[in-house]
Amino acid sequence: MKKTPLYEKHVNLKGKIIDFGGWSLPVEYQGILVEHEAVRNAAGLFDVSHMGEVMVTGPDAEKYIQKMIVNDISKQVDFQIFYAPMCYPDGGVVDDLLVYRYNKEKYLLVINASNIDKDVKWLQDHVDGQVEITDLSETYGEVALQGPKSQAILETLTDTKLNDLAFYHFLPEIEIGGISAMVSRTGYTGEDGFEIYVDPLDATFLWDLLLEAGKDQGLIPAGLGARDTLRFEVCLPLYGHELSKAITPLEAGLGGLVKFDKGDFIGREALLEQKDLGVKRTLVGFEMIDRGIARNSNEVYIDGEIIGFVTTGSFAPSLKKNVGMALIDAKYALEGGDIYINVRDKQLKARIIKKPFYEKNYKK
Repeated sequence: MKKTPLYEKHVNLKGKIIDFGGWSLPVEYQGILVEHEAVRNAAGLFDVSHMGEVMVTGPDAEKYIQKMIVNDISKQVDFQIFYAPMCYPDGGVVDDLLVYRYNKEKYLLVINASNIDKDVKWLQDHVDGQVEITDLSETYGEVALQGPKSQAILETLTDTKLNDLAFYHFLPEIEIGGISAMVSRTGYTGEDGFEIYVDPLDATFLWDLLLEAGKDQGLIPAGLGARDTLRFEVCLPLYGHELSKAITPLEAGLGGLVKFDKGDFIGREALLEQKDLGVKRTLVGFEMIDRGIARNSNEVYIDGEIIGFVTTGSFAPSLKKNVGMALIDAKYALEGGDIYINVRDKQLKARIIKKPFYEKNYKK
């Protein structure tokens, strides 16, 4: 399995290491609930060095990315970040990614770790015009500092005024404790926070520096388990669950990101047809009424008929409830409606509720 530059740190901290898409990563240290609560109330530090980074440069970079994703980056300004699914011609999703704009001839795409090889090939196979695609995934170490105390902690280590850094914007180069870093006001937890990109050789120094700076403010290391419960409570999609080759952005409730009026892009025709004919499946939130936790791929029933499947299910620590998301037949997607979920060969009652389950606390 692959190891990030911080692997030995996780071992020394007695992190529980698992195989995550071919990477050896910590699922937890002190426990998922403890780490989840730390991020909601103070701060947590995540190793996200497994994520992929692809640089797109050249005179036709903007035009090329417009063709590759469903969102419209013509409105994006320098040092702003856009989120966007990248689709196949049939509307299914290749991956969902972040687009970091330096200028209209230079963009950094941040992609999911399990999709790096597939994404890079897809991007290279569809090069159009004067564009260069460079996989830089091995040249970045990345940590995510997340939670309401993140800014206060990070500002003890830099002279840069982070209050001026807006949500979904980035600083291409600042100094943190004497090392050079790119910092974005982004994250995957629903809380304010930062994602920090450094040279892999600086990653362990940065990790120790941040944990020391934040120890009196409640900062602790956090693993994949808390990262999942945090993103899930605010209903952020996870590729392979809420988005996939078989689930379109429209079905996943991301229709607002699909900009049909921007011109042609891969998947436009199929998505437009799906929109015009009416989306047949849609993503809903649900709360378990019967005792039990629904899990990914559990079948959803009404009157004995399968109407869909669970994409993610979990105990939600902030709500103290068992909740989930499911992709179901759109005609049954009525808030307050009852559904039944097959959990260990038992049909357990659940109720459709509003998403997200927990309100995001981003700094706008």
